[in-house]
Formats: sequence, structure tokens, C-alpha cells
Amino acid sequence: MTQTTDWLKVESIELEAQGVAHNAEGKVVFIDGALPGEIVKAQIARRKNNWEQGQLTEIKKESPLRVTPGCPHFGLHAGACGGCKMQHLHAGAQVAVKQRVVEDNLWHLGKVKPEVMLRPIEGPTWGYRYRARFSVRYVQKKGVVLIGFHERKSRYVADMQVCKVVPKVVSDLLMPLRELISSMAERDRLPQIELAMGDEVIALVLRHLNPLPDGDIALLREFAAKHGVQWWLQPKGPDTVKLLDVGGAQLAYRLPEFGVTMPFKPTDFTQVNPHINSALVGRALRLLAVEPDDRVIDWFCGLGNFTLPLATKAREVLGIEGSETLVQRSRENAVANGLAHKTSFVARNLFDMTPELLAADGVSDRWLIDPPREGAFALAKAVADIAQDPSLAPGWTPPKRVVYVSCNPATLARDAGLLVNVAGYRCTAASAVNMFPHTAHVESIAVFDR
Repeated sequence: MTQTTDWLKVESIELEAQGVAHNAEGKVVFIDGALPGEIVKAQIARRKNNWEQGQLTEIKKESPLRVTPGCPHFGLHAGACGGCKMQHLHAGAQVAVKQRVVEDNLWHLGKVKPEVMLRPIEGPTWGYRYRARFSVRYVQKKGVVLIGFHERKSRYVADMQVCKVVPKVVSDLLMPLRELISSMAERDRLPQIELAMGDEVIALVLRHLNPLPDGDIALLREFAAKHGVQWWLQPKGPDTVKLLDVGGAQLAYRLPEFGVTMPFKPTDFTQVNPHINSALVGRALRLLAVEPDDRVIDWFCGLGNFTLPLATKAREVLGIEGSETLVQRSRENAVANGLAHKTSFVARNLFDMTPELLAADGVSDRWLIDPPREGAFALAKAVADIAQDPSLAPGWTPPKRVVYVSCNPATLARDAGLLVNVAGYRCTAASAVNMFPHTAHVESIAVFDR
């Protein structure tokens, strides 16, 4: 049974954008839609022994940081899109929340306090998202196709006519795409459209569970010609993705500060937000302060997003990545950018790192680490183990500086704890990186010095 609370004073906000208050009994109440400083009522939907969770129903005193959401599909109403969490909070305040999350995680989980908190990396808050995975659902009863993110706290696809976080040119395609899928014979066997945008190409990857008949292929070609998009077809896993029609512009992005161009496939990992990626690569290289005679290792190097810019500054860069496919693509990108003579790439399972393997890659002056959400625990632990017992890697010396780019503040904090409290590093700087405005996703960057 749901129940409305008395008036509650909201004290803070947590990362999922729920206001945090305490009721008369002192129990924590999480309130969807409420902001710090507000006095509100909420309808309680869940109860546990030491907390309750509910949804905002009434505001008596409103926060000055409350803003009108930029998208009509955002909110607490039935059918609201679940892609964003924070559109009702001023964009600057969102960044402050994320900066605090980075600091809190480093201290509470890693017992690490950065000597300096740098200014967060920020960029455009709308139209920033060059990558997205839209679910597709043909609703037979209503005879309509839905294309978008899932509804809040639901597996249903939201009925989206626009999306303000993707570029306007992509948002404007949502309704034409719905018409296209409706007209296709295989419309109920097309579960997903993935967006991957480069500087000049809009690529759409259509996941199809059955082979597409000629009529459907003709409709895709007609749509591509009319709207200037590039179709890729995906019959099974990501490695089955193929361009529908060969030719035309190549999917790629530029890093102009370093004169580097990065071609990629639409299912390769690239950063969602090109504006922030460019700023992040620039800051990472400035913080790493590479000298012309340095040897650098780029751990979890992917396509070479950091490796190739590093190669414009260093004597030699070794890129190490878990995927053989990505390593091959990195080599191709290095050749295309005239940097093959300064780079080498190796495929290795980086979640299985040992002191012996670490020593085998040789001594380097500086490291850049950019792991997935799981972090770089095995790498940090190998460094810590050698610090405690140098005989595990005779003659090996740790890098004097490490720059760690993270997409999960909890695993950054865990790894930072090992580097600082066991391996003898200082955390000299850190900051949040607002890669995903209006969402609960927190990226960050931290610097470690011997």
C-alpha cells in the first residue's frame, strides 16, 4: 500500500538523482524528483527496515537549482524515458554532484585524498551524444513502431518523438525511422538500431534476427539516399556487422590538437561524447607531461585514442589491449597517421596481469590507464606486489607518473588505494569528467606520482 509522507526537508542528492531526506522517525527517505534544500511530500512505494523510497508529489519550497527539463519525454510521468536522470537539475550543479562523487569514492573506498581537485571537464549539455543504442519494438496491437530508450524503471520502450541528447539531425530521424520500420516485412524481427556518428558520417547499425528480403533492403537504401545515413547490418553478434553498400565516406573522428584521424567501425568502442573526448585527451597528455625521450605504455589502448596522440610527443609508445581485433585496428590507425615507427601494439588479457608479465613489457617513464568499468585491479596489484617484494621483478622500476582515466569512480578508488597506500604513489590531482550530461554516469581522471 502506498502512503504520502508529511513535509520532508531534502538534505542532499545521490547519484541516481534521488533527493535524500529523513522522516520523523529518523529513517532515510529517497525521493525521486526532489532536489537539495526543497521541502516536499512524496508517495512511498518501497519500505525496508532502515530506508524508504518514493516519488515526489508536492513541493512547498523549491530549489533555486531546479530547471525546466529540456526534453518532453523526461519526468516522473508514466511512460517517461529512462535515458536521463538529472534534467531537472541545473547543468552546473550536476557537474558539482559528480565532482563530489569522485572525491567521496576516493576517500571512503580508497582512503586517498587528491592533493588538488582540478576543474571538471565540461562541454555541451545537449546534442552531445554521438553513440546510442535504441531499442526497436513493433507493437502489433496498436500497429505502431517505437524506437528509443527504455522507460524509467521498465523494460518497455519509451514512445519517443525526439531525443535532446543526440544531435538534432539524429533526433529528427526518429519519426522517419519509425515509418521505415513499420513499412518493412521483417518489422517484428528488428530489435535494435545502434547509432555511431563520426565527424562526417551518421552510421546506423540494424540488428535483424532473420535475413532481410530484397524489398526491405530496397527500403533501407531509399532511406539512406533520402536522409544521408550509412546503413550497417548486424545478423548476429557485433563481429558480424557489415556495411550495406561499400563506398562513400569513412566513419572516423579527428583529434585536431594532435593532427590525428581515427577511423572506426560502428561497433568498436569509442567515446560517446566527441567534444569531451577531445578535451580529455588534451588534458591527459598535458598532465602526463611526456618528454621527447620518454617511453610510454598505454594500457587498455582500444583503437589508439590516447596512443596516437602520445606518439606525437614521445620517443616510443606501447599500446596494450585485450582484443586482438582492436589491436589490429590500432596498428592500421597508426600506419594511416604516419605513426607506425613510434608505436607498437600487443593483445593481452589485462585482468590477468602478474608482476612477471608486467616486467616483460619493460620499463617505461609514464603510463596512461583507461580501463572499462571493471577498472585495472590486476595491473595496480602487480605494481603494489613489486613495491612490497622487488625480487618479483628484478631490475624493473615503476613509472614516475601515471594518468588514470576512469568510467567508474568505485573501481578508480579501489585501484588508487593500492597505488597510494601500498605502491608508494601520491595522488597529486583528480577531477570529474562530464562525459554524459543529465545522466548518473561519472567519468574521471586522476594523476599519480612516485
